[in-house]
Amino acid sequence: MNPDDLRYTAEHEWVRLEGDVAEVGITAYAQEALGDIVYVSLPAVGDAVSAGDACGEVESTKSVSDIYAPVSGEVTAVNDALDASPQDINEAPYAGGWLFRVRVADPAAVEALLSAAQYTEHTRA
Repeated sequence: MNPDDLRYTAEHEWVRLEGDVAEVGITAYAQEALGDIVYVSLPAVGDAVSAGDACGEVESTKSVSDIYAPVSGEVTAVNDALDASPQDINEAPYAGGWLFRVRVADPAAVEALLSAAQYTEHTRA
């Protein structure tokens, strides 16, 4: 089940907006498809990211997948805990498995992302 308070991308990232800062992670659907996650490469604090551009990677026992920035802005934090335990993404993709936070250039851009219902439909297609 996809949390209703989040927004989603077609590339399987989720976004939780708090003020002008967006917390970003990958969805339960994505982590299930990837399998056991063994390594994560994230952008650095201070990096500028652009919506739709690759800004990191998730490596699993099955494959390597790009992480795409769901919104444009400046990275304000990364989840350093994932260096030691990338499996947190598998265990809690919407909580401890968050990837990074971005101060968004345009908070309205988050509202333009998919709702939980729209994302559920997208993953059924």
